[in-house]
Order: sequence, then C-alpha cells, then structure tokens
Amino acid sequence: MKRTRVKELFNQKDTFSQKEVEIYGWVRSNRSQAQFGFLTVNDGSFFESVQVVYDEKISNFLEISKFRVGVSVYVKGIVKLTPELKQPLELHAITIQLLGDCPEDYPIQPKRHTREFLREVAHLRPRTNLFSAVFRIRSTAAYAIHSYFQDRGYVYVHTPLITCADCEGSDQMFKITTLNVNKLPFNKEGSVDFSKDLFGKQAFITGSGQLHGETFAMAFSDIYTFGPTFRTENSNTKTHANEFWMIEPEMAFCDLNGLMDIEEEMLKYIVKFVMERCKEEITFCDQFVEKGLKTKLQNLLNSKFVRISHHDVIDILKKANRTWEFEPQYSEDIAKEHEKYITEYFKGPVFITDWPKDIKAYYMKLNADEKTVAAVDLVVPEAGELMGGSQREENLDKLLARMKEFHIDKDEISWYLDTRRYGGCIHSGFGMGFERLIMYLTGVENIRDVIPYPRTPKNCEF
Repeated sequence: MKRTRVKELFNQKDTFSQKEVEIYGWVRSNRSQAQFGFLTVNDGSFFESVQVVYDEKISNFLEISKFRVGVSVYVKGIVKLTPELKQPLELHAITIQLLGDCPEDYPIQPKRHTREFLREVAHLRPRTNLFSAVFRIRSTAAYAIHSYFQDRGYVYVHTPLITCADCEGSDQMFKITTLNVNKLPFNKEGSVDFSKDLFGKQAFITGSGQLHGETFAMAFSDIYTFGPTFRTENSNTKTHANEFWMIEPEMAFCDLNGLMDIEEEMLKYIVKFVMERCKEEITFCDQFVEKGLKTKLQNLLNSKFVRISHHDVIDILKKANRTWEFEPQYSEDIAKEHEKYITEYFKGPVFITDWPKDIKAYYMKLNADEKTVAAVDLVVPEAGELMGGSQREENLDKLLARMKEFHIDKDEISWYLDTRRYGGCIHSGFGMGFERLIMYLTGVENIRDVIPYPRTPKNCEF
C-alpha cells in the first residue's frame, strides 16, 4: 500500500473517508486509557496533526499505550470523518508499529517552552508548533518570491559568495584566507602579502549581490538574486544577524517610481500567496504569536502605499506634538520611533524617498538639487523598514565623483564601471532582508527565531 501524507488526508478527506491508509510520522502526544487511547501523529507534511484512535483489539495495545512523545511510528487504519468534533477526521488504527524509540529526557514535551530554551535545542525546535509554522511560512514565502519574478520574466542570477569587491564596504565584510594565520607572509610595507593567497588578493564573503547583479541587468534587463549574505556587525539586537538571506532585483530602463511600483506589487503578491497557502500556520500565529496578524496583513493588501520625501517626513516629525528620544534632523537617518509614527500617521506602508546624499551609498543617483539621492526606504506598520533601494547613478563622471568622495578606488571595481562605459542606461534595484519579511509575516519579533540556525555574535553552536 502506498504511503499517504497527513496533508493529503486533510485536503482530500472526502476521498479518503472509510478508506484504509498507511501513514508514517512522529508522536506529538499519547493519551491512553484502560481500553483505548489517542495518538497525535505529525508527519511534517502539514501543520495539523492527525488523531489516531487505538483500542485493545490491537495485539500490542499495552506497548502502544506506553509510547512516549517523540517516537516515530507506522500506522495503518481506517479514515473516519468527524465533523462534529474539533478535528475534521480521525484514523482508527488497525496496526501500529514502533519505528524509532525516544527516551524520557526528550526536550520537546507537549507544553509551552520559552523561545530562549528552544534556541538551545535549535536542532529539535522544528518539531514544535511555533517553528513548524514559522519554517513552513518561510518555505512558502521563498517559493512566492521565485514565482513572482519568474512569472514576470526575470532571470535568476547566482551572484558569488566569495568576492573582492562589495557595495557594503570591506569594514562590514568577513575576510577569508587560505594563508597560515600563525605564520602570515608580509610584504615590504609590513602588510600581509595577499598575493600569496589563493586568489592573489584579499577576498571576502559577500554582503550583497548588487554590484554583480547590475552587470547582468545590463544584459537581461530584469534580474534578481536571492541567497545568503554576511555582515560582521557586532550587534545583538532582535533584528540583526551575521548571516541572513537577501532578495535583490535589478532592473534596466527603470526609474525610482517604477522601482516603487515593483516593490509594492511584489510585497502584496508574497503576502497574498502566503495567506492563501499557509492558512493554518497564519491562524496559529494570529492566535499565539501576534494578535491581529491576519488583520495587519489584510490591511497591507488593501493599502495604497504612500510616497513622500525624506524632507517632508522630517517636517511631519518636527510638527508632531510629542517628545522624541532622537530629535529628527533633515540631514540624518530616521529612527525606529520615527518609522512607527509615520506609518501610524498615514495608517499604512510608506515609501520615503530622496534621502540626503551624505548618508546614502555612492552608487545612488544624485538628484538635480545635488543634495539628495534617488533612494527609497519602505517602512511598514509595526515592522519599520522592510526594503531599501535606489535608482542607480548611470552617469559615469558623476559616479566617479561620488566614489572619490567615499574614497573608493576605481581600479578595484573597474569591471563595475564598465556597466556605465558600455551602453549604460537608467536602472534601479532594491534589497529586502528575507528574515525581516518572515518576521512581518509571522509576528515573531526576534530574527533568531525565523532562521533555522541563527549566526549572531558569540552564537555558532550548531
């Protein structure tokens, strides 16, 4: 007999009614009584578990009644619909076999565990309801991202993880080497001689795929990267990690307004996709993680995102009848408290555009006022900044001037400058931290709980 997944039972319950099926899975709970008992079995294919009813007619009834939480089992039984009960169906067992035992010290018992404790057993936490929901939503969101871009003709580009140039700057990048760190070679100037290293120069692990992505946008028009990135920030906040995933599209012949159109459309597509395909998981998160999650996500789908300049945002903040921890300044970035206020002020997501050039990257297009750049940050209610992007500076001379201001050696990225020398054009791109998106979709407030194995300062246990 072919194995049946629990997901199939729930999604095709009428088809399986009164049919004999075989399932495999892990026991989440076991309630045994004198003559019968109930196993809750989950096989990982579906958020919900199936209730297995067993009685003393089974030859190994006493053995089954002693099955502990965590054991793996094989079950053959008859599917019976139970519309009058909490669960829509039950599996009345004919045969139950133990496949893998589980000792009494199994950490994941059917009770509430703190998230701090579950981080200590990160290899086991996917077996809990919370992390079953989170990582299933993460998987579906990743599928939605690929679906959105692939359906619109974007080319998926695998930008390198090892690089010698990165838009984030070397001070934020992990350095890699094959040199013997206990016996480093030095040059005449007393610096490490990286010419003797594997790549003949100092190499890093990427903090962004943007620069390489731009080169492909100049050939394919619309491309995207989606993969891991790395930053050396020694930060222990709830929103930062040293290893995380980024979505980075780059589009030729696209200005800042076109970029914002794509950002809004993409985000709404992903949210709708996840809400439709992860109904059970979203319901769980709405009940036990963030009350009102469904309403928040639905409100985003129904919103028309506001577009406003950084200067006008500061005007609003300065006129606000309240005291700020960080006083808003026209020449500076905005704080979390400012992001929260602005999304509440406009009652929805807000695109903040035209940022002061001195606080943004060299590759962003200089506006006509020569004081601001064509950059945009998307801030959303309760989460704050979710995406950041810009129209890229397509003028070679202006780009070189900006690089000089930032003390960036043009010879180190001459290949990047060729995108302006040879058939350059207006182009734009943005980045979205994947984990920030998952936090928004689930209501989970700590980035450590939306990454399977988080890498943060002093944390690399698994």
